Amino acid sequence: MLIGLCGSILAGKQSIAAYLVEQEGFTKLYLAPAETSTASALLSASKDRRLHTVASSEPDSKVFGRVEELVNFITKRWQQRWVTTDIWNEDILEKLSRRPFFLLVSVDAPLSLRWQRCRARCVAIDKPEPTLEQFVQHNDDHLYHQSLGLTNLIDRAEVRLVNHGLQLEQLYRTLKDLDLPNEQRLRPNWDQYFMQLASLAAQRSNCMKRRVGSVLVRERRVISTGYNGTPRNLKNCNEGGCECSLFQPLVGRAD
Repeated sequence: MLIGLCGSILAGKQSIAAYLVEQEGFTKLYLAPAETSTASALLSASKDRRLHTVASSEPDSKVFGRVEELVNFITKRWQQRWVTTDIWNEDILEKLSRRPFFLLVSVDAPLSLRWQRCRARCVAIDKPEPTLEQFVQHNDDHLYHQSLGLTNLIDRAEVRLVNHGLQLEQLYRTLKDLDLPNEQRLRPNWDQYFMQLASLAAQRSNCMKRRVGSVLVRERRVISTGYNGTPRNLKNCNEGGCECSLFQPLVGRAD
């Protein structure tokens, strides 16, 4: 299993990765940043420094130069638990999403809380604090930059987590309840699978009051699917084929 973490700046991705490593037996993997444009030079430099720190403090860490190398490595070891926070473009996500062992988790937090974390981190490492305006601009570039923004990646996450707590203990309790390593997140059980088919069938309904879908199953084989509406060869509900579609305005009456 490979869990990929993406999200807004200082939302808590590294804290979640640390929890998975310390509490759930995951191993963290790193992807070296490729050459990027001037707009992401600061981000790239930050990643380079982080990888240098990792290589110095974690001799057994795995750092990959290309996403293909990372995918091939995990494919041979898919039954083990892996986590990475190095998902920063759609090309990386596309290559990972093709594999059945990959789960994308997005992490977000209120802007004001992330600003507090930014200030606290700057104090801790003895760096000048950016202004709130600078932080907001960096956040907007991180999420909405035309070619480098991560919004499209975040929208594709199978699990979304809002880290609004001030203490790590609160985040860890949330993660324990969420149970990210549950393999049913990767492959639904039979009941979930058939219910999802019924939900999909319901999208074909044109009933003006309620969408209903159904799946007829025997021995885990789909016999038929269906959805509510008018009989074959009659007008659809939304075209006047059913009295439910002939809504009349309510008229008040004074007695």
